[in-house]
Amino acid sequence: MRQMNLLYGFIGLVIGIIMTGVSAYAVMPDLMILEDESRYGFDETVRMMHEETEKQGWSIPVVHDLQETMKNFGKDVRKVKVFELCHPAHAYKILSQDSERIVVSMIPCRVAIYERADNKAYISRMNSALMGKLMGGIVSEVMDDAARESEMIIAPLLK
Repeated sequence: MRQMNLLYGFIGLVIGIIMTGVSAYAVMPDLMILEDESRYGFDETVRMMHEETEKQGWSIPVVHDLQETMKNFGKDVRKVKVFELCHPAHAYKILSQDSERIVVSMIPCRVAIYERADNKAYISRMNSALMGKLMGGIVSEVMDDAARESEMIIAPLLK
């Protein structure tokens, strides 16, 4: 009888682990990338992104116009721009430490503004705060601060 209880307990544990894994796998994409509809059209959202970024003391060193890039390859896609947002103080905390430089591929913060078939503008970005928590240490601190400030930049644009 005791062996049967142990067997059932083990089977329950394995099923629980599998169910947790399946649930995490199903939910993770929605947690890792954030997407919101803009209250404005594409061009106005782009204009306001520049303004709000400057207001918050950040800069935009590069804007990738992916519609134009694709056009150069003979492909036609809807409007889409990717903004690289930079705050030197945050970047420095990571770039100045050899042990933290592994995450350099995730900086600067990237925010995409794009248009869908419904002609509405959308804003997407990586959930930097969640990613930072997975990393821990200075990276977690910097990514949490950067995420909070990035959301302050984006908030006035959201529906």
